[in-house]
This record gives sequence, structure tokens and C-alpha cells, in this order.
Amino acid sequence: MATGPTVQRLSQKLVGPARQTPSGLLALSWLDRYPTQRALIESLHVFKHGVNPSAVIENAIAEALVSYYPIAGRLVEDDVGGQLSVDCTGEGVWFIKAKSECTLKDVDYLEYPLMIPKDEMLPHPSPRLSRSEEDSLILLVQVTEFACGGFVVGYRFSHCVADGPGAAQFMSAVGELARGEPNPCIEPAWCRECIPNPSNAPIGELPEPSGLRLQYLAMDISAEYINHFKNQFLVETKHRCSAFEVLIAKAWQSRTRAIGFDPDTQIHVCFAMNARPVLHQKLSVGFYGNCYYIMRVSASADVIANSSIVEIVKLIKEGKKRLPLEFTKWGNGELSGDPYQITSDYKTLLVSDWTRLGFAEVDYGWGQPFHVVPLTNLDYIATCILVKPSVDKPGSRLITQCVVPGRVSAFHEGMMSLD
Repeated sequence: MATGPTVQRLSQKLVGPARQTPSGLLALSWLDRYPTQRALIESLHVFKHGVNPSAVIENAIAEALVSYYPIAGRLVEDDVGGQLSVDCTGEGVWFIKAKSECTLKDVDYLEYPLMIPKDEMLPHPSPRLSRSEEDSLILLVQVTEFACGGFVVGYRFSHCVADGPGAAQFMSAVGELARGEPNPCIEPAWCRECIPNPSNAPIGELPEPSGLRLQYLAMDISAEYINHFKNQFLVETKHRCSAFEVLIAKAWQSRTRAIGFDPDTQIHVCFAMNARPVLHQKLSVGFYGNCYYIMRVSASADVIANSSIVEIVKLIKEGKKRLPLEFTKWGNGELSGDPYQITSDYKTLLVSDWTRLGFAEVDYGWGQPFHVVPLTNLDYIATCILVKPSVDKPGSRLITQCVVPGRVSAFHEGMMSLD
């Protein structure tokens, strides 16, 4: 039986800082310690060209870890209450070098469905680490070189230490050093004490498997499609809206119609908002920890199914305006609920915008990535991720896992409609 393209791991090592770095414990913020952050966020970054990229990136990581030295440490729990912090041990990050005999074109540049299993391109040290060992890690990296000269960088990055913009900031620093810059252009800052620490803030239950298995669907959306709805909004309101707002409104409506909720059912769309602007007077520019707020917008299924996209965009915009007030209330312990709770409730759609995080701008010396592939592991949480499409396709890409298989066609047809 013929087998598909495979990856061969050639070497693995711990890469520590290139020079001596401070040691000791660093406190994490309330948001860093939130239970769902205890996960490694996985992604694949596809580049069409490179010259000995494994060595270049390995050396650049060692240099970057001099200023980002906490990332070379380990997560530890204290003896009283198990509170999480970072022990700056300088042990380093796992770095794996791998190769594939095929070209990126042979595997369609890792467009979905992946022709190489994701775990072959993600860093998994051998033998497999114990659960406690892996839980203590902050970063693992694998560079897989392809026969065409292209390469893929697989990241597994702890959400306890960096949110999306923070992870992209570190990756950009590695890119700058790989290109020969003497120092990262942004000086990293820990600043965890600047994040609110609401001692009485409620913490919701962790998401439980729902029994539903939601199907993956990726869609490339043309610039003309997006501009159609943006122009509608401009004509009717005399204000502008973003591609994110258009696509989330359209996805929320298309999903609602495809599922067929009872008209009176309250449904929700939740999206992470960067809260750095709210704390701009306290936070240093180089802060790379967690600083976001999950905004929740709710309406009846009847309203979302039967409103125009313009009206739904208005709802989303009104939700975004609430950020300064709600984040401040949360920081003061004045909210009765937990805005950060991730739920497997089918009535809730969780949205992420990867287009503005900075992943698509990372350059190790041979140009920006052809595309970036976010990876999700929980197929019972309804998600929608907006990413930049591959460089030869203008517009946007929507990666969804938000309806059961029997509703995918209806959801897709709704998304493609200009109504």
C-alpha cells in the first residue's frame, strides 16, 4: 500500500539563551493563571523559500532568549495553593530539526485537508514527555525543511506566558535576529503586575465535551465579497466597518440559519479583544503576556436569522464599544459572571481574529509566510478563526469548526450568499 508524504526528525535539543540571563521566580498575572491558559497553542507557519533555515532559526532563538529569558524557563506551582509562576531556569526551549523528501507543492502547501499529519510537523520530543514535563514547558519549535527549499515552522506556545500578540512579538524578534539585526526592535517587558488582579472574580467551569463533533470547514473570501457588505454598511450608516465585523456577522447569521435554532433561543458570539489600549498608561510597549477580554454579544435566533448584515454588524460594534467599561468592571471585581469562560454550549460561537496578531508578518530572512495554519484540538467547541489567506489569494480566510456535519452544506451556502 502506498504511503503519503512523511517527515523525518533529524535531531532534537534544548536551546537555551545565548548568554547568561537572570534566574529566579517571576509572578504570572491573574489572566496568565486562568485555568484554560494551561495549554500549548499550536500553529504551522509555511514558507516557500529558505537557506539552511533550521540553523538560522535555532541561532536566532538562542539570541532572542537573552531578552525573552522567561520563555527559556519552566512553569512551576507553589506549595501553597498551587499558584503558577515562571522559574527562570534557562533550561531552554525544545528545538527539533526535521526534513521531508517531498516538495511543498506536493502537499499543496499544507492547505486543508493536510496531506501530512499535523503532529509530524509539530514539535513532539522523543521519547514523549510525561504530562507533568510537558505542562511545565513554555515553548517548543520544529523546523521541517522540504525538498523544494521551503520550510515549515511548527510552534507549540504556552498560553500562560503569551497571548496571540505576545507570541507574535517573540516570533518577530526571532525573525529580526535571524535577519542580522543586533537586537529586537521592541524591548520585551514582563509587567505582569500591571494586569488587574480581581481576587473575588468568579471563575467558570472548564468546557466539557458535549457529545457533538463539529466539522472543519475553511473558506477563502474574496475582497469583492467583503467590500460588498462594507459598502452596504457605509451607505446605510455613513460609517465604516472592518472585514472582521462583516465576516463574523455573516458567519453568525449563516450558522444560526443552518442550525435552525428555535426563534426565541438566546444565542451568543464571543470574541477576544486586545485590552492593551485600556491599560496603555501602565503597560510597556514590549509587554507580551495575556491582556485581552472576551466580549460577548447576545441576541435571539430570530433577530440574527432575519436581520440584515448591516444590523448584525451594528450589534457587534456596540459590543466592542463596551470594552473599556467591562474590562474595568472586571478588574475591579464588579462583574457577577466570568467573561473568560470558554463553553461548549452549541448556542455560543467563539471567534478569533489572527489577521492582526502579527504572525503573517514574521520574516526569518526570506520573506513573510505563504500562509499560517492555526490548529484546534477541541472539536466540540464552536469556533471561527479569521486568518490571512495564502499570499496569492487576496481577501480573507475563515477557518471554522462550528456546525455538525449534517449542517455544513447549509452553513457554506449561507456564507457564499451575498444576501
